Amino acid sequence: MFIDYAEIHVQAGNGGDGAVAFHREKYVAAGGPDGGDGGRGGDVIFRVDSNLSTLADFRYRRKYAAANGENGRGNRCAGKSAQPLVILVPRGTVVRNAADGRLMADLSGEEDVVIAKGGRGGWGNAHFATPTRQTPRFAKPGTPGESFDLKLELKLLADVGLAGFPNVGKSTLVSVASEAKPEIANYHFTTLSPVLGVVRMGEGRSFVMADIPGLIEGAWQGAGLGHRFLRHVERCRMLVHIVDVSGSEGRDPKEDFRIINEELRKFNPLLAERPMIVAGNKCDLCSDENVEAFRRFVEGEGYAFFPMMAAIRHGVDPLLQKISEMLSSLPPVERFAPEPEPLPEADRMEKNKVDIRQEDGVYFVEGEWLLKLIERINFDDYESVQYFELVLERTGVIDALREAGIEEGDTVSIYDVEFDFVN
Repeated sequence: MFIDYAEIHVQAGNGGDGAVAFHREKYVAAGGPDGGDGGRGGDVIFRVDSNLSTLADFRYRRKYAAANGENGRGNRCAGKSAQPLVILVPRGTVVRNAADGRLMADLSGEEDVVIAKGGRGGWGNAHFATPTRQTPRFAKPGTPGESFDLKLELKLLADVGLAGFPNVGKSTLVSVASEAKPEIANYHFTTLSPVLGVVRMGEGRSFVMADIPGLIEGAWQGAGLGHRFLRHVERCRMLVHIVDVSGSEGRDPKEDFRIINEELRKFNPLLAERPMIVAGNKCDLCSDENVEAFRRFVEGEGYAFFPMMAAIRHGVDPLLQKISEMLSSLPPVERFAPEPEPLPEADRMEKNKVDIRQEDGVYFVEGEWLLKLIERINFDDYESVQYFELVLERTGVIDALREAGIEEGDTVSIYDVEFDFVN
């Protein structure tokens, strides 16, 4: 079964907790703190597997969780970091955040993509020893791993997409132009899923043609079957609009042409700008006058027209030559750029609550939104650090520290970030 859509939940591993431990050894007095750091939680990584062609595996498993990092131990032994969880997907899979629709990754190349980052391991108490605090009895907990509800969409990688009403000859064209063998029958919606065929035009010249299930009026809103597969047309470098010029099913070819173009435009306005040529099929079932009248109409709309009888391959070769010629000057198959998650704006933060606790002169500040903020700050960049300080001031974190009794020179610890407080 061809499955091109799935919804799953992914959870990266939590970081291990730092250890509170003290060195104990015979004849060694005051060994001091030696608690080790926790290990990093496992990332969730998506990887392309060329042997997969659908998202069917995700029908049976919806939740994916990476392992947690191990806790730290005594003798400065750090906990083991967890291995990443690798999820295999077919080439062309697009990953979106279900919460806001943000595009997180386009799995069309060979590189792995980290979708959810594992949590950082907490520091052991050995990190907090100072000349004035020689026996710290506290350590940092590990930070939680990222988790997301995801929408997976498979958008086939094809050079040419065939668009048109059901039963106009799309599958027939693919079958005579390539080695693909889609089901062909004289009834609507014979093609229940997209079919890819490689068209070879000679040594070193070939392109991939996609037979998309037939569209009908209202497809962009969910009518018929084609709406389920319109997403596969989005990547195509060009379109071939196949029209039954004979009107053998009682429809007007000109109206068919208008309806399909409008469906493509409504689904994605960019499709209306995609290079397209028009193939008039079933020319043997109508008069030459009707074919020529339709040719004048199509060319008047600004498109090249190619009459054919796909079942006997008449007129197919000139069409394929034109497709190959156009593809030679078109950009490669489109890859969608991930949409970066914006830095949280201070004036838009609704959940800016923080938990402040004081242990041995260190003020620990925690908050889920702070963790997300820190992950996006580059502390080697001066302007980024300035932004971080501004957020702390505008969200009331600095005021909360003052209310907690902090004094100048005291240490502030926000997860992995430590600094001395300055009034």
